[in-house]
Amino acid sequence: MDIQFVMNNIWLILLAVVSGTMLVWPLIRGRIAGVPEVDTVEAVNLINHQEALLLDVREDSEYESGHIPNSKHIPAGRIGERVRELEKYKNRPVLVLCRSGNRSTAACSMLKKQGFGDVRSLRGGIEAWQQASLPVKRKK
Repeated sequence: MDIQFVMNNIWLILLAVVSGTMLVWPLIRGRIAGVPEVDTVEAVNLINHQEALLLDVREDSEYESGHIPNSKHIPAGRIGERVRELEKYKNRPVLVLCRSGNRSTAACSMLKKQGFGDVRSLRGGIEAWQQASLPVKRKK
């Protein structure tokens, strides 16, 4: 590679590297944290066949704008203080979701530290759920 080209275009090269990292970071982050991700088909199977708890960790306004029926809502920032509400689900799969999949990974890690054994993140979050034309309930 021509060193003069690199010197003349260093900002463009750095921008490309940063942009690429931002695109793949959600995938890398989940793997580093050891949090398994499931797609919408796997999620439906977990809900229907293993009675998985569906935990929505979005903020109140996001949840009210549309959520998966029968999901439990605890914003990601409040899981630590409200983890006792989830104790009865420790022996069931817990499927955590947010808008696109980033907050759910952090919430899964927190739940694992609290002793939850089978915790998974919905890949793509509520956006993936809606794109799959699965049911969403809106607050009236």
